[in-house]
Amino acid sequence: MLQDARQRPAGAFREGAQGERLREVQRKRRVRQYLTWPVLLLVAVLGWFYPWLGFLLLGCMAGAVGVALFRGRAWCDWMCPRGAFYDLFVAPVSLKRGIPGVLRATPVRAFMLALIFAVIGVQWYLAWGDAAAMGLALVRVLAVTTVAGIILGLFLHPRAWCHICPMGTLSCWLSGGKEPLFIGQECTACRACTRVCPMQLKPYAYKEEGTMGDNDCLKCGTCVAACPRRALRFERGAKKQAA
Repeated sequence: MLQDARQRPAGAFREGAQGERLREVQRKRRVRQYLTWPVLLLVAVLGWFYPWLGFLLLGCMAGAVGVALFRGRAWCDWMCPRGAFYDLFVAPVSLKRGIPGVLRATPVRAFMLALIFAVIGVQWYLAWGDAAAMGLALVRVLAVTTVAGIILGLFLHPRAWCHICPMGTLSCWLSGGKEPLFIGQECTACRACTRVCPMQLKPYAYKEEGTMGDNDCLKCGTCVAACPRRALRFERGAKKQAA
């Protein structure tokens, strides 16, 4: 066996190590997602019987914006209960087609942002003073948008909704320059990064700029682990390596 190992090309060892790195990153990500997705179940199901649970949605909104100010869309990776649910339970049965460009278009995202907040605003205006009714309004919005996301996830891609999610859009707009992904000159545009990216982003397309210019990056690290040339790294890793 030792002789066979010695005869294996160096590339085989690199591919094996790369695969292990990717699996480990994905495993840790799933473990974290299993901790957060039950919050979605708690609010979207029990919220109909205990409407005050709907106010937990405000905490998720605040968390998404707060994290975006420092780490970009990192909240949407595993801290978002709905995003975790889509990755864990919708992804295995999804058709996993390409996410249409229209869902990434700024006018569409701005419209969805305005629409959802308008719906919440109108319902709160009509129910003002009744905490239970206000909480139930949030539960309704969460339930309807989650079902919409499941449909998009089944027939398009698990994270298709995340491109038009109102809080995801706000996080994207606030994420410029926050913990960017660096693309080194070692990149050969093999597209391994895009194949594993949960948002179907294209880090390789930013090789000339040197940093990822798409603020929808979730900072999940799967592209870094999947890159066969080790050409990708996040700001923290870059600082650590430079030290």
